[in-house]
Amino acid sequence: MTGELSPIDTAKFAAARRAADIVENGMQVGLGTGSTAAWLVRCLGERVCDTGLQIKCVPTSARTATLAREVGIDVISLNEAKWLDLTIDGADEFDGDGHLIKGGGGALLWEKIVATASDRMVVIADSHKKVECLGAFPLPVELIPFGWETTKKLVEQVLITLGFEEQNSILRMNGDQNYRTDEGNHIIDLHLHRIPEPRQLASLLNQVPGVVESGLFVDTCDTVIVGFGDGGVEVRDIEKK
Repeated sequence: MTGELSPIDTAKFAAARRAADIVENGMQVGLGTGSTAAWLVRCLGERVCDTGLQIKCVPTSARTATLAREVGIDVISLNEAKWLDLTIDGADEFDGDGHLIKGGGGALLWEKIVATASDRMVVIADSHKKVECLGAFPLPVELIPFGWETTKKLVEQVLITLGFEEQNSILRMNGDQNYRTDEGNHIIDLHLHRIPEPRQLASLLNQVPGVVESGLFVDTCDTVIVGFGDGGVEVRDIEKK
């Protein structure tokens, strides 16, 4: 299934395979978006085809839905599922408290809705995604198109108020066009370097009119499965504070 993989892809696959083993017959499962989540979808598809695993899955993006159907997974909407037993998703960064930055793949809104509608969220990531302090990865913030330039300025004012002197907010592009999420919204990526208080920042960003959601996932993750380049994995359960 994997062929010759780089150490990074080996780590992603190892984490995804371990997470796929958690899924039990009859579960309703949220499927994340991104390269590591794509390995998970393939692993689950293999179980569906080889062992007859019966699950219903809610994807967090159109491209995850397409891949899931291709490998034989039964895809349903969140409205049909209503609630999920488990969501498994990747992360762009995670810290020791299980706080995350997500949204590098542009699916942060659907990802957060699906994760919140689950009994449990499991994050799968290679070991390079572990950080002492969030913020090296640019923080995605999703904005509605109406008045997005004004919203962007309001976000920048919030950052100044919080003391982010070194910051840069960049509108995400898709070629020469503004990037659009599956909901038709824009994304700005905040280059903050360090986010010492992710809970505070997440709360204030979500109060800005025009902001749909931020890529800060605070108190959402229950377990992190970390993959390593040698194929090993480490499972870390997050103690909620």
